[in-house]
Amino acid sequence: MMMMMMQPQLQKPPTSARSTPLLPPKTGSSTILMSSPASFLHNILPSRAHTKQHLSKKYNRIRASSGEVKAATTTATTAGLDQNNNNNTAVTVKAVVTVQETAANLLSTLSLTAPLDTLTDFAGKTFLLELVSAQLDPKTGLEKETIKGYAHKVNQKETIVTYESVLTIPPGFGDIGAVQVENEHHKEAYIKSIELTGFPDGTSVSVTCNSWTHSKYENTQKRIFFTNKCYIPSETPSGIKRLREEELQLLRGNGEGERKASERIYDYDTYNDLGDPDSKDELARPVLGGKEHPYPRRCRTGRPRTKKDPLSEERSSSVYVPRDEAFAELKQLTFSAKTLKSVLHALLPQLEITIVDPELGFPYFTAIDSLFNEGVTLPKPKSSGFFQSFIPRLVKAISDGQDDLLLFETPEILDRDKFSWFKDEEFSRQTLAGLNPYSIELVREWPLKSKLDPEIYGPAESLITTELVEKEIRGCMTVDEALKRKKLFILDYHDLLMPYVNKVREVEGTTLYGSRTLFFLTENGTLRPIAIELTRPPIDDKPQWKELFTPTWDATGCWLWRLAKAHVCAHDAGYHQLVIHWLRTHCCTEPYIIAANRQLSAMHPIYRLLHPHFRYTMEINALARESLINAGGIIETCFSPAKYSIELSSAAYDQLWRFDMEALPADLIRRGMAVEDPTAEHGVKLTIEDYPFANDGLILWDAIKEWVGDYVNHYYPDPTLVESDNELQEWWTEVRTKGHADKKDEPWWPVLKTPKDLIHILTTIIWVTAGHHAAVNFGQYMYAGYFPNRPTIARSNMPTEDANEERFKIFLKKPEAALLRCFPSQIQATKVMAVLDVLSNHSPDEEYIGETVESSWAENPVIKAAFERFNGNLKKLEGIIDERNTNMELKNRVGAGVVPYELLKPFSESGVTGKGVPNSISI
Repeated sequence: MMMMMMQPQLQKPPTSARSTPLLPPKTGSSTILMSSPASFLHNILPSRAHTKQHLSKKYNRIRASSGEVKAATTTATTAGLDQNNNNNTAVTVKAVVTVQETAANLLSTLSLTAPLDTLTDFAGKTFLLELVSAQLDPKTGLEKETIKGYAHKVNQKETIVTYESVLTIPPGFGDIGAVQVENEHHKEAYIKSIELTGFPDGTSVSVTCNSWTHSKYENTQKRIFFTNKCYIPSETPSGIKRLREEELQLLRGNGEGERKASERIYDYDTYNDLGDPDSKDELARPVLGGKEHPYPRRCRTGRPRTKKDPLSEERSSSVYVPRDEAFAELKQLTFSAKTLKSVLHALLPQLEITIVDPELGFPYFTAIDSLFNEGVTLPKPKSSGFFQSFIPRLVKAISDGQDDLLLFETPEILDRDKFSWFKDEEFSRQTLAGLNPYSIELVREWPLKSKLDPEIYGPAESLITTELVEKEIRGCMTVDEALKRKKLFILDYHDLLMPYVNKVREVEGTTLYGSRTLFFLTENGTLRPIAIELTRPPIDDKPQWKELFTPTWDATGCWLWRLAKAHVCAHDAGYHQLVIHWLRTHCCTEPYIIAANRQLSAMHPIYRLLHPHFRYTMEINALARESLINAGGIIETCFSPAKYSIELSSAAYDQLWRFDMEALPADLIRRGMAVEDPTAEHGVKLTIEDYPFANDGLILWDAIKEWVGDYVNHYYPDPTLVESDNELQEWWTEVRTKGHADKKDEPWWPVLKTPKDLIHILTTIIWVTAGHHAAVNFGQYMYAGYFPNRPTIARSNMPTEDANEERFKIFLKKPEAALLRCFPSQIQATKVMAVLDVLSNHSPDEEYIGETVESSWAENPVIKAAFERFNGNLKKLEGIIDERNTNMELKNRVGAGVVPYELLKPFSESGVTGKGVPNSISI
């Protein structure tokens, strides 16, 4: 009986308002329905003047009884009627629903249900809106009756469509806490926002949606959108507590069944979809995630298991991500995810047709140069102008119209100094200011020694001895002095790579060593390489092989040194892409996103703080699993570890990854590149003062930390609120125990009890998604577009390995040819260059850190002011970086032919710019 009494009544539009029949004339009606949507609308819609007259009447209004309205203003104050319930009059407000049309929506106008949706629009019933009171009924203690009204289409400007509804809110209704939406169409709709206006004091209520709303014919569950005001769980208004909990339950799902593209369910699974054993046995790959191969978790798709491996999941042409994570179709055509898909699915197959021999290398260095001035002729695709539409920077149309031309832009490093890749000083400088500034570390133990089992991998002692180092540094100091004065640094890929060397060598067309590269810090603050050690473990009946290479003054020694550097560059390129880039940013962030959507309400202030830093990441990760890191994908075919590439990243996760070391200061301290110093500007003192990545990164870290601190302290003025926030605690627990389940028992996980704990955790996550990712992603084409600078693969062994006389003779006769044979093949190089060009590109609608205030922040004056300070600090950082890049004393970022270090400059124009820090991992 109570439920019957609470059912609201919809007010029907007056029938007299409609002089045009709802349906078209019977004669020829089937023809009209099957014609274009435009002609169909022309036949059934009333004239413009008549429509205005019709809409001016009390159409779609809902009248209800009892209560008073309150609404949040743009300054987060209470709006609407008198708060003391002295006003006994109802209020009529207008709801404006803003919808963004997509290509899929436009195509749906050709569907069989399109005429039905047109009739729904004509009837003025596109969306059913329900206003939900934030308060319970004081008399019954139950939720108040919702205020219902249909929204009808009133305007369309390009892809933005506006719908309106007029609703009458009764006295005593209270604050509006949420809006429920039912989509009456047969197709989904992307709702950007709902704005309620017309309150007596001139204020409005804003509801930022930015979400897909399913059709009621597909799912009868109404969508819930909360107003822009943030609430921690204990402060949730009583009238929307149930909706808050129900929405989270919906997002969690039940962990069963295969996910549909329209669903919004977030759940966890292992990386069991990289292999394709049903296609070919050689495409089988181990499951990553679990005791044998620890790994972060990905989003569950629920696809069937493969026939040959019950532990692996079948692959599919498209990979499920929760509907609101699939943003690519909403962004401009130049959105990098779209461009990347075009490269992976269209351009690379054309390259494989053009370059038939996958082993064919470059015969001369001039052939490499031709990629930038002559290009590669491609067969024209069936769809004329396809490449020019999606990747005009890469593919140009040839004037005769017969073929397309793949013509690469000259990377900045090559444009500034054609021979920089050859130079030791540039090789060293890039460890501090290049694409991978995360691997260089201080030597703190001497002598160098492997921690691997010598019974399996051979003698643990390094050939880099005290005598050798003192000889190479010209006796200017002893090794003991160099260690005390923090002068020795190392790139150490020995122990991580050694277990994979023999396995990788079984794969045709690639090779691998364990490597150590030692550097000496000179008096002018630059690094000088002094030794490279390459090691191969025992194989078959051969003992361990290792050899030391140093810069020399004889021709043979010089060329061997260059070959050794090529191997080290390939190791560094692989480690950068697989560990520093993919694992530590893309892969490790996905669990934070899944847990946030499962445990933090959309109205939670911490969800709203993190959400901009999570946009697009799950979609780009799904694309990576589909075409980049999958068995036989770009990574496996073009990087040295080959089929073991992602397995190697699992080993790195197991041995090296720690959340508490992902914070920039902690990472620097861990590598010996800084020490704690409370008196220093950023709380740490750098070991190398001119370390461009760290110099700029610490300023960005501090700016993020200040912004996060202002935000957290506003919503948690009482420190006990953090520990008592059940959503927050469940989120952090789930990150550790489900998202990073293989690390759940580690003692280093930060506790979450105080605002200070929360600030550090959030700053770390935002740093990873913004600063860390930008530093290792957007310089990829700039530094690796000319692949001799950063070859992704070494295809041949050192000519001195195992004293192979024939190979050594060939090397002596033409050492340049030996280096070219070691470099990537033509197909490998061009594939990687095309992908890196896209990965390094900013789309015109890129969302940069601290640039645009979120709606919920703008409505809170305290948060808005804090954000403006954050924006100001980022603009200061831009100026500091500009000034630093003119300071000739900073030799690691300024000099003749040197590419200025701008990767952590917060803002950028579109294109491949080598600067700009987006909010999130969107490419």
